[in-house]
Amino acid sequence: MDRLEAMSMLIKILEAGNFSKASKELNVPLPTLSRKISELEAQLDVRLIHRTTRKLSFTESGLEYIKACKRILEQVEEAESDLKGEYSEPKGDLVITAPVMFGRLYVLPIVTEFLSLYANINVQLVLADGNVNLFEDEVDMAIRIGKLPDSSLIATPVGKMRIVTCVNPSLLEEYPPLASPEDLAGFPCVTLKTNMTIPHWSFRLAKSTSPVSMNIASRLTVTDSESAVYAAINKVGATQQLHYQVMQGVQAGTLKIVLPEFEPESVPVHLLHKTRKYMPQKMKSFLNFAAPKLKDRVQALCS
Repeated sequence: MDRLEAMSMLIKILEAGNFSKASKELNVPLPTLSRKISELEAQLDVRLIHRTTRKLSFTESGLEYIKACKRILEQVEEAESDLKGEYSEPKGDLVITAPVMFGRLYVLPIVTEFLSLYANINVQLVLADGNVNLFEDEVDMAIRIGKLPDSSLIATPVGKMRIVTCVNPSLLEEYPPLASPEDLAGFPCVTLKTNMTIPHWSFRLAKSTSPVSMNIASRLTVTDSESAVYAAINKVGATQQLHYQVMQGVQAGTLKIVLPEFEPESVPVHLLHKTRKYMPQKMKSFLNFAAPKLKDRVQALCS
Protein backbone atom coordinates (compact mmCIF):
# COMPACT_ATOMS: atom_id res chain seq x y z
CA MET A 1 0.00 0.00 0.00
CA ASP A 2 1.01 3.64 -0.44
CA ARG A 3 2.02 4.54 3.13
CA LEU A 4 2.19 8.31 2.52
CA GLU A 5 -1.26 8.28 0.95
CA ALA A 6 -2.66 6.40 3.94
CA MET A 7 -1.03 8.89 6.31
CA SER A 8 -2.64 11.78 4.45
CA MET A 9 -6.00 10.07 4.59
CA LEU A 10 -5.68 9.49 8.33
CA ILE A 11 -4.89 13.18 8.95
CA LYS A 12 -7.83 14.25 6.81
CA ILE A 13 -10.20 12.02 8.82
CA LEU A 14 -9.03 13.73 12.02
CA GLU A 15 -9.50 17.21 10.51
CA ALA A 16 -12.90 16.36 9.00
CA GLY A 17 -14.20 14.56 12.07
CA ASN A 18 -15.62 11.55 10.24
CA PHE A 19 -15.04 9.21 7.31
CA SER A 20 -17.89 10.56 5.16
CA LYS A 21 -16.69 14.15 5.18
CA ALA A 22 -13.08 13.10 4.65
CA SER A 23 -14.17 10.93 1.73
CA LYS A 24 -15.83 13.90 0.04
CA GLU A 25 -12.91 16.26 0.66
CA LEU A 26 -10.39 13.71 -0.62
CA ASN A 27 -12.67 12.71 -3.51
CA VAL A 28 -12.09 9.09 -2.55
CA PRO A 29 -14.93 6.52 -2.30
CA LEU A 30 -15.89 5.85 1.29
CA PRO A 31 -15.25 2.07 1.04
CA THR A 32 -11.79 2.75 -0.39
CA LEU A 33 -10.97 5.18 2.42
CA SER A 34 -12.15 2.73 5.07
CA ARG A 35 -10.18 -0.12 3.46
CA LYS A 36 -6.98 1.97 3.30
CA ILE A 37 -7.17 2.79 7.01
CA SER A 38 -7.90 -0.85 7.88
CA GLU A 39 -4.87 -1.93 5.84
CA LEU A 40 -2.74 0.65 7.63
CA GLU A 41 -3.91 -0.61 11.02
CA ALA A 42 -3.20 -4.19 9.95
CA GLN A 43 0.27 -3.27 8.75
CA LEU A 44 1.04 -1.44 11.99
CA ASP A 45 -0.78 -4.04 14.10
CA VAL A 46 -2.28 -1.15 16.09
CA ARG A 47 -5.83 0.13 16.44
CA LEU A 48 -5.81 3.79 15.33
CA ILE A 49 -9.53 4.58 15.29
CA HIS A 50 -12.50 3.35 17.31
CA ARG A 51 -15.44 3.11 14.89
CA THR A 52 -19.09 2.55 15.69
CA THR A 53 -22.24 3.27 13.68
CA ARG A 54 -22.72 6.54 15.58
CA LYS A 55 -19.31 7.77 16.70
CA LEU A 56 -15.67 7.93 15.65
CA SER A 57 -12.78 8.51 18.04
CA PHE A 58 -9.03 8.18 17.79
CA THR A 59 -7.05 5.97 20.12
CA GLU A 60 -4.13 7.42 22.03
CA SER A 61 -1.82 5.48 19.71
CA GLY A 62 -3.70 6.89 16.73
CA LEU A 63 -3.21 10.48 17.88
CA GLU A 64 0.50 9.91 18.50
CA TYR A 65 0.86 8.28 15.10
CA ILE A 66 -0.84 11.26 13.42
CA LYS A 67 1.70 13.63 15.00
CA ALA A 68 4.47 11.53 13.48
CA CYS A 69 2.63 11.42 10.14
CA LYS A 70 2.42 15.22 10.05
CA ARG A 71 6.14 15.55 10.67
CA ILE A 72 6.92 13.04 7.92
CA LEU A 73 4.57 14.61 5.39
CA GLU A 74 5.88 18.10 6.17
CA GLN A 75 9.42 16.92 5.49
CA VAL A 76 8.33 15.32 2.22
CA GLU A 77 6.46 18.47 1.23
CA GLU A 78 9.47 20.59 2.14
CA ALA A 79 11.75 18.47 -0.04
CA GLU A 80 9.34 18.63 -2.98
CA SER A 81 8.78 22.36 -2.59
CA ASP A 82 12.51 23.00 -2.47
CA LEU A 83 12.74 21.47 -5.93
CA LYS A 84 10.08 23.91 -7.15
CA GLY A 85 11.79 26.87 -5.50
CA GLU A 86 8.83 27.71 -3.26
CA TYR A 87 10.97 27.56 -0.14
CA SER A 88 14.02 29.26 -1.62
CA GLU A 89 12.35 32.49 -2.74
CA PRO A 90 9.06 34.29 -2.01
CA LYS A 91 6.67 33.49 -4.82
CA GLY A 92 3.28 31.95 -5.52
CA ASP A 93 -0.31 32.52 -4.43
CA LEU A 94 -1.12 33.53 -0.86
CA VAL A 95 -4.66 33.32 0.55
CA ILE A 96 -5.35 35.54 3.58
CA THR A 97 -8.60 36.05 5.48
CA ALA A 98 -9.68 38.81 7.87
CA PRO A 99 -12.88 40.30 9.35
CA VAL A 100 -14.65 42.49 6.77
CA MET A 101 -14.34 45.95 8.32
CA PHE A 102 -10.96 45.40 9.99
CA GLY A 103 -9.64 43.82 6.79
CA ARG A 104 -10.75 46.69 4.59
CA LEU A 105 -9.47 49.42 6.93
CA TYR A 106 -6.23 47.91 8.24
CA VAL A 107 -5.24 44.69 6.48
CA LEU A 108 -5.80 45.78 2.87
CA PRO A 109 -3.32 48.71 3.11
CA ILE A 110 -0.69 46.30 4.46
CA VAL A 111 -1.40 43.82 1.67
CA THR A 112 -1.12 46.46 -1.06
CA GLU A 113 2.20 47.64 0.35
CA PHE A 114 3.40 44.04 0.58
CA LEU A 115 2.50 43.40 -3.07
CA SER A 116 4.52 46.41 -4.16
CA LEU A 117 7.60 44.78 -2.63
CA TYR A 118 7.08 41.20 -3.85
CA ALA A 119 6.39 41.03 -7.56
CA ASN A 120 6.23 37.22 -7.63
CA ILE A 121 3.53 36.86 -4.97
CA ASN A 122 -0.21 37.10 -5.66
CA VAL A 123 -2.65 37.58 -2.78
CA GLN A 124 -6.30 36.59 -2.46
CA LEU A 125 -7.77 38.56 0.45
CA VAL A 126 -10.92 36.89 1.77
CA LEU A 127 -12.93 39.32 3.93
CA ALA A 128 -15.46 37.45 6.07
CA ASP A 129 -16.79 37.99 9.59
CA GLY A 130 -17.21 34.25 10.11
CA ASN A 131 -14.17 32.14 10.99
CA VAL A 132 -12.94 30.64 7.73
CA ASN A 133 -11.47 27.16 8.18
CA LEU A 134 -7.83 27.33 7.09
CA PHE A 135 -7.70 23.63 6.26
CA GLU A 136 -11.03 23.12 4.52
CA ASP A 137 -10.91 26.38 2.57
CA GLU A 138 -7.20 26.18 1.73
CA VAL A 139 -6.36 29.48 3.42
CA ASP A 140 -2.75 30.24 4.29
CA MET A 141 -3.13 32.89 6.97
CA ALA A 142 -5.90 34.55 9.00
CA ILE A 143 -6.31 37.64 11.15
CA ARG A 144 -8.59 36.82 14.10
CA ILE A 145 -10.02 39.11 16.77
CA GLY A 146 -11.12 37.39 19.97
CA LYS A 147 -10.08 34.50 22.17
CA LEU A 148 -8.86 31.51 20.21
CA PRO A 149 -10.10 27.95 20.74
CA ASP A 150 -7.51 25.24 21.25
CA SER A 151 -6.29 24.14 17.84
CA SER A 152 -3.23 23.08 15.92
CA LEU A 153 -2.89 26.55 14.37
CA ILE A 154 0.13 28.72 15.11
CA ALA A 155 -0.87 32.14 16.51
CA THR A 156 1.27 35.28 16.42
CA PRO A 157 -0.17 37.90 18.82
CA VAL A 158 -0.38 41.41 17.39
CA GLY A 159 -2.18 43.23 20.20
CA LYS A 160 -5.48 43.63 22.00
CA MET A 161 -8.71 45.39 21.06
CA ARG A 162 -11.01 47.32 23.40
CA ILE A 163 -14.72 46.56 23.56
CA VAL A 164 -16.55 49.88 24.00
CA THR A 165 -20.12 51.10 24.44
CA CYS A 166 -20.99 54.16 22.33
CA VAL A 167 -23.91 56.50 21.84
CA ASN A 168 -24.63 59.70 19.91
CA PRO A 169 -23.92 62.59 22.35
CA SER A 170 -27.21 64.33 21.56
CA LEU A 171 -29.16 61.18 22.47
CA LEU A 172 -27.56 61.23 25.92
CA GLU A 173 -29.31 64.53 26.62
CA GLU A 174 -32.73 62.91 26.21
CA TYR A 175 -32.28 60.29 28.95
CA PRO A 176 -31.05 60.10 32.53
CA PRO A 177 -27.24 59.88 32.84
CA LEU A 178 -25.57 56.53 32.20
CA ALA A 179 -23.65 56.05 35.44
CA SER A 180 -23.51 52.25 35.44
CA PRO A 181 -24.32 49.35 33.09
CA GLU A 182 -27.63 48.85 34.91
CA ASP A 183 -28.78 52.24 33.57
CA LEU A 184 -28.87 50.74 30.06
CA ALA A 185 -32.08 48.97 31.05
CA GLY A 186 -33.95 52.20 30.37
CA PHE A 187 -31.90 53.29 27.37
CA PRO A 188 -32.51 52.40 23.69
CA CYS A 189 -29.87 50.02 22.32
CA VAL A 190 -28.71 48.67 18.97
CA THR A 191 -27.55 45.05 19.12
CA LEU A 192 -25.75 42.72 16.77
CA LYS A 193 -27.02 39.25 15.93
CA THR A 194 -24.71 36.90 14.01
CA ASN A 195 -23.49 33.33 14.46
CA MET A 196 -20.38 34.82 16.09
CA THR A 197 -22.04 37.09 18.68
CA ILE A 198 -23.63 36.48 22.06
CA PRO A 199 -27.09 37.86 23.02
CA HIS A 200 -25.80 40.09 25.85
CA TRP A 201 -23.25 42.79 26.56
CA SER A 202 -20.33 42.30 28.92
CA PHE A 203 -19.05 44.73 31.52
CA ARG A 204 -16.51 44.64 34.31
CA LEU A 205 -17.78 45.80 37.69
CA ALA A 206 -15.53 46.95 40.51
CA LYS A 207 -16.87 44.32 42.94
CA SER A 208 -16.61 41.44 40.46
CA THR A 209 -13.48 39.57 39.45
CA SER A 210 -15.08 38.29 36.24
CA PRO A 211 -17.10 39.98 33.47
CA VAL A 212 -20.77 40.57 34.15
CA SER A 213 -23.29 39.85 31.40
CA MET A 214 -26.11 42.34 30.93
CA ASN A 215 -29.22 41.39 28.97
CA ILE A 216 -30.07 44.26 26.65
CA ALA A 217 -33.56 45.25 25.49
CA SER A 218 -32.82 46.03 21.86
CA ARG A 219 -34.61 48.80 19.97
CA LEU A 220 -32.91 47.61 16.78
CA THR A 221 -31.11 44.37 15.95
CA VAL A 222 -28.85 44.14 12.89
CA THR A 223 -26.60 41.49 11.40
CA ASP A 224 -23.42 43.49 10.80
CA SER A 225 -21.37 45.96 12.83
CA GLU A 226 -21.33 48.73 10.23
CA SER A 227 -25.13 48.89 10.32
CA ALA A 228 -25.09 48.97 14.13
CA VAL A 229 -22.60 51.83 14.12
CA TYR A 230 -24.62 53.70 11.49
CA ALA A 231 -27.78 53.33 13.58
CA ALA A 232 -25.97 54.52 16.72
CA ILE A 233 -24.63 57.58 14.90
CA ASN A 234 -28.19 58.33 13.81
CA LYS A 235 -29.46 58.30 17.41
CA VAL A 236 -31.31 54.97 17.33
CA GLY A 237 -29.52 53.86 20.50
CA ALA A 238 -26.30 52.85 22.21
CA THR A 239 -24.22 50.02 20.78
CA GLN A 240 -21.33 47.89 22.05
CA GLN A 241 -18.65 47.21 19.46
CA LEU A 242 -14.93 46.69 19.03
CA HIS A 243 -13.07 49.98 19.32
CA TYR A 244 -11.90 50.12 15.71
CA GLN A 245 -15.48 49.83 14.46
CA VAL A 246 -16.56 53.07 16.17
CA MET A 247 -13.29 55.02 16.14
CA GLN A 248 -14.19 57.20 13.14
CA GLY A 249 -17.49 58.18 14.74
CA VAL A 250 -15.76 58.96 18.03
CA GLN A 251 -13.17 61.11 16.26
CA ALA A 252 -15.91 62.91 14.31
CA GLY A 253 -17.91 63.59 17.48
CA THR A 254 -20.96 61.66 16.28
CA LEU A 255 -20.34 58.96 18.87
CA LYS A 256 -19.20 59.13 22.47
CA ILE A 257 -17.76 56.26 24.51
CA VAL A 258 -19.79 55.78 27.67
CA LEU A 259 -19.16 53.70 30.78
CA PRO A 260 -15.41 53.38 30.01
CA GLU A 261 -14.66 52.40 33.61
CA PHE A 262 -16.84 49.31 33.12
CA GLU A 263 -15.27 48.11 29.86
CA PRO A 264 -14.74 44.33 29.70
CA GLU A 265 -11.28 42.93 29.21
CA SER A 266 -9.77 43.72 25.83
CA VAL A 267 -9.80 40.83 23.34
CA PRO A 268 -6.63 39.58 21.64
CA VAL A 269 -5.78 39.98 17.97
CA HIS A 270 -3.74 37.23 16.28
CA LEU A 271 -2.24 36.39 12.92
CA LEU A 272 -2.78 32.65 12.40
CA HIS A 273 -1.26 30.11 10.09
CA LYS A 274 -1.36 26.33 9.80
CA THR A 275 0.78 24.12 11.97
CA ARG A 276 3.88 23.70 9.87
CA LYS A 277 7.48 23.57 10.95
CA TYR A 278 8.58 24.69 7.52
CA MET A 279 6.77 27.61 5.89
CA PRO A 280 7.06 28.69 2.26
CA GLN A 281 8.95 31.93 1.81
CA LYS A 282 5.76 33.67 0.67
CA MET A 283 4.20 33.01 4.11
CA LYS A 284 7.37 33.84 6.02
CA SER A 285 7.69 37.08 4.09
CA PHE A 286 4.12 38.14 4.78
CA LEU A 287 4.31 37.16 8.46
CA ASN A 288 7.53 39.11 8.99
CA PHE A 289 6.16 42.08 7.05
CA ALA A 290 2.60 42.20 8.38
CA ALA A 291 2.97 41.29 12.08
CA PRO A 292 4.86 44.44 13.19
CA LYS A 293 2.62 46.69 11.08
CA LEU A 294 -0.53 45.13 12.52
CA LYS A 295 0.92 45.59 16.02
CA ASP A 296 1.46 49.29 15.33
CA ARG A 297 -2.07 49.72 14.01
CA VAL A 298 -3.74 47.84 16.86
CA GLN A 299 -1.68 49.75 19.43
CA ALA A 300 -2.67 53.06 17.80
CA LEU A 301 -6.34 52.02 17.90
CA CYS A 302 -6.25 51.34 21.62
CA SER A 303 -4.14 54.31 22.67
